[in-house]
Amino acid sequence: MADNKRNRPIGIFDSGVGGLTVMAEVIRHLPNENIVYFGDVGRCPYGGRSKETIIQFARQDIKFLLEHNVKYIIAACNSVSAVALETVKNEFDIEILGVISPGAKAAINYSKNGRVGIIGTVATIGSNSYAKEIQRLNNDIKVFSLACPLFVPLAEEGYMDKEATKLIAHDYLKTLIDVDIDTLVLGCTHYPLLKNVIAEVMGDKVKLVDSAEETALELTQVLDNNGLRKEETEEVIHKLYVSDVPDNFSDLVHKFLGSRINNITRVDITRY
Repeated sequence: MADNKRNRPIGIFDSGVGGLTVMAEVIRHLPNENIVYFGDVGRCPYGGRSKETIIQFARQDIKFLLEHNVKYIIAACNSVSAVALETVKNEFDIEILGVISPGAKAAINYSKNGRVGIIGTVATIGSNSYAKEIQRLNNDIKVFSLACPLFVPLAEEGYMDKEATKLIAHDYLKTLIDVDIDTLVLGCTHYPLLKNVIAEVMGDKVKLVDSAEETALELTQVLDNNGLRKEETEEVIHKLYVSDVPDNFSDLVHKFLGSRINNITRVDITRY
């Protein structure tokens, strides 16, 4: 049975395309694994919804992935990780990993001066989820949280190296530079696309924590600890499912994954 389970795919879901940065890191760290990704593009973003709605959406996303016989699920959505994860974890007989806990743990490990910055969407920062998790793990750490709402559209438009992006990043981040943080958590799955700009603005004394990468590293550890890493013998299959296909969707996928995926299937998620 263990051998069969080892060869099952990893399931990843997100409210949209941002979770593809998590998928990209999983591919980088676990190149032999099959992956099934679901992006709920039709109902994106989850951030402004009620807790009950986000929980309901998360349940549907998980039920869809379970149909694909996945061995492990990553909730690559900060909103789900913040408000729904504890509820849905207890409802399904499968391990589910969010993106907040790995990022919070890494920030504590990296910080030398105990001053950590968090940047994210208005919803994620409003939920205070990263700060709560960091202080739950280490109450001595001072956390400075900042919403950077323009970073998502800039990432989706491919404005990674534009002068405008640098100006906006500098305008947002100067308050975090002023409070002498030495570690900055990229608390949104879109933000790794802007990592170079953010690093340039913050300077080389500030360590950036990429929640997508930290989540992939934690997944790698979990699979290894449980003997669930896929054997190298078979071909690798990546499947992408979405609840809607926007006009520029394949371009967005290319930006986030760095490669093109042609088999993108639309599903009616409300059936789950």
